[in-house]
Amino acid sequence: MAGIRKIVKSFIPTKLFAEIEPYGHLAEAFLMNVRYGFPSRSMHVIGVTGTNGKTTTSFMIQKMLVKAGIKTALMSTVAYGVNDDIKPQIEHMTTLSAGILQRRLRDFKRQGVEWVVLETTSHALAQHRIWGVPYEIAVMTNITHEHLDYHRTFARYLAAKVRLFRIASHHGRRIGIANADDPHFESFLNVIPNKVTYGVKKGDLRASKVALNADGSNFTASIGGDSYQIHCNIPGEFNVYNSLAAVAVGREMGLNKEQIETGIEALKGVEGRMTVVSAGQKFTVIVDFAHTPDSFERLLHDLRQSTKGKLITMFGSAGRRDETKRAVQGEIAGRYSDEVILTEEDDRDVDGNGILKQIASGASKAGKVIDKDLFLVLDREEAIGFALTRAKGASDTVVLLGKGHEKTIERADGTYPWNEVEITKTALKELQKKSKKASK
Repeated sequence: MAGIRKIVKSFIPTKLFAEIEPYGHLAEAFLMNVRYGFPSRSMHVIGVTGTNGKTTTSFMIQKMLVKAGIKTALMSTVAYGVNDDIKPQIEHMTTLSAGILQRRLRDFKRQGVEWVVLETTSHALAQHRIWGVPYEIAVMTNITHEHLDYHRTFARYLAAKVRLFRIASHHGRRIGIANADDPHFESFLNVIPNKVTYGVKKGDLRASKVALNADGSNFTASIGGDSYQIHCNIPGEFNVYNSLAAVAVGREMGLNKEQIETGIEALKGVEGRMTVVSAGQKFTVIVDFAHTPDSFERLLHDLRQSTKGKLITMFGSAGRRDETKRAVQGEIAGRYSDEVILTEEDDRDVDGNGILKQIASGASKAGKVIDKDLFLVLDREEAIGFALTRAKGASDTVVLLGKGHEKTIERADGTYPWNEVEITKTALKELQKKSKKASK
């Protein structure tokens, strides 16, 4: 099907193709459902959508259900599998093509899966790739600027996300769970009969007594006369929100207090999501998948609060993706960070140096000066090594953003293997060797 779409695209104007493409995906979804026997109809499906937090929230929900003794499958940006048999996903997309999606659902069905947690993107919803999947619980994490290169307007992006709740309004439990602290939450709940909101500032399910630390957070989640003592092992206030979404799902599914509390605490981390990399160095190094203005704002705000020394931030921006966010992310990084290193991030066939200049324009607005506290290093591996050399004291933090869990990097001449965590560990070891030699 992908090959056919490429051929058709070569003969049709880009704007027209963008309008008719969803119907091709819809046809593919129908055919794949027929081919694999509509596998999701024999399982219950939870959909998680939003700009940020989808992956971590999906992992939390799946882990909580597994710990409660429910056979649960997961499909996310990072991984897929059943119960604790989770395999890494190498594709650079979250909700896969209809063929892969339906085949994996068929495999889940054969393994006796009861529930599926399916991270669901705006692309998949707009293109009808998930047609035939009977979602019955829909979760919204937040909605901010993202993917406008594809959707063209924020209104279209929002409408694509809301479609998940429309689908869920016709199946099973018909439950919508939305972040009440997000200004767009009512758009989601207006289309579904059974509604639950969560948040820190407002919501049916509310977090209080929030204590953030370098290892995660502790807080009380309250709704009605019930309260839950939650410990999340992944740092950041945004993960308080993700935990609340998971609590709401557990409660709606009838899990008891102990199952919810122990289920969320059971998740120790998600690859490429606030992953601390340690190779004996004194300073802190973190790898994270953050690649949107909102995720930058949330993550760097938290790190600025917890970093007593220098905060050094390295990132790039993907080619053939939303250009309007580049300067915005540069400004956010420049505002929170002491030093900013700009580098490649799946430049594809786009001029990498041009991308860096776009990002740098935003960082310069925040007061950063090139070759003083703003550096442009196109090769990502070289940039990682350079970023690590900029940390001098034990209270410094180096954060590497944009690639996270991904196992490939896309350049103009092809796709290459990539593992940000392992590359960072190697660079740290080399840095320590040089330091030892210099001290002799």
